[in-house]
Amino acid sequence: MHYCSTSFRLSEAKKGRQIRADYDQVLMFPPSVGDWVTQDHPARFIRDFVDALDLEEMGFVIHDAEVGRSPYAADLLLKVWFYGYMNRIRSSRGLERACKENMGLIWLTGMNAPDHSSIWRFWRDNKKLMREVFKKTVHVVVRSDLIGLAVHAIDGTKIAAKSSRDGVKDREKLNKLLETLDERIDAAMEEVECAEKREDGEYRLSGAMTDEDKRKEAIVKALDELDESKRKVIHPGEPEARFMKTRRSMELAYNGQVVADQKSGMIVVQDVVTDEADSGYYSSSQIGLAEKREYEVLTNPPPSETTPERSPEANSYHPSLFVYDEKRNCCICPHGHALGYLQRKVKGANNNEFIRFGCRDYKDCPHRWECSSSKHGRMIEISVHHKAIERQRVKRQDPKKQQILRQRKVIVEPVFAWIKQHLDFRRWTVTGIDKVRAQ
Repeated sequence: MHYCSTSFRLSEAKKGRQIRADYDQVLMFPPSVGDWVTQDHPARFIRDFVDALDLEEMGFVIHDAEVGRSPYAADLLLKVWFYGYMNRIRSSRGLERACKENMGLIWLTGMNAPDHSSIWRFWRDNKKLMREVFKKTVHVVVRSDLIGLAVHAIDGTKIAAKSSRDGVKDREKLNKLLETLDERIDAAMEEVECAEKREDGEYRLSGAMTDEDKRKEAIVKALDELDESKRKVIHPGEPEARFMKTRRSMELAYNGQVVADQKSGMIVVQDVVTDEADSGYYSSSQIGLAEKREYEVLTNPPPSETTPERSPEANSYHPSLFVYDEKRNCCICPHGHALGYLQRKVKGANNNEFIRFGCRDYKDCPHRWECSSSKHGRMIEISVHHKAIERQRVKRQDPKKQQILRQRKVIVEPVFAWIKQHLDFRRWTVTGIDKVRAQ
């Protein structure tokens, strides 16, 4: 019994020393908000960076009011958005709550709590300028010697669009929706005319009527998009999004592209495109343009060189075995016969320009069916940038250059892992290519 009672007294004593909140405590001096944010807190970097920008000179919309409630400053709202993206808060309502609850944002806003409407209007009015702010961040890290500027790697990733694939329509469904909306609008207009005849006073169009007009406009626009792009399906609310193949399935998405620095892993260039497929960045026109601008670029070889059954080793009549004779403006086949000039042609989204040559002796050639299954004989396309492409091919054969190419994934893919895994960013929260690019 004596041991138990001693144990009880010790536990009571320890309990008395536990730290608890004293809700009745009154402070003689109010605490400083700055004391609640450490010197290495990301909020301090955001403040220093945004304060160093001349937002008015950059073109940010600066609202001012002579009467009524004063608007929130552009620099304050930009800080809120930056902090939100660093902390996986991407909605205006989520940021509104965080400005009242998150200590970093409370400090960053000076204890001001902007409402979600003000936060969203700032994004809407300045979305295109967000890309200019990104360029400023690159300038900062360059001046701070944080990036190497020696080796950069480019890659892309598909990120799902905000709109659901359930809303995707083909031409037939769009036309049916258009007919239905026309019927509803006609009925509403007839009701207006009847009210006017009865002289019942002013008759206003309902909100539903206005919404249907907007829906009709969106559907007509979607049909026009189908005609221009020659696509089979489209989402009326987000016509710029495309069906893209992801790791799991075909998703309505946009294609995010980044260039990452080898030394720091930081993104130094970014863009969002609507191309459904990646082509390995092998483009004759782009290789030619890069050489013209004296950019040192390395690209992986095209599928025609890497696919075993399509390689020169497997095909005695591979296109690379046809030699271009620039002086005679013809191509020489593996058997020494000349293919004459046919035409120039531009192909693909990158506007790759080619010169076409055709065999004129194919009828009498004993190798015609081995060389080509075409009844018109063999045709060869030579890029107008063939010299740059050949130099690129020779460059790729250098063991040191091959080693650099193998590092590409190691440099750039961690960026996507960070974006998708750590930041949990797997779907755009805005619609339309301009907003998506800003995000």
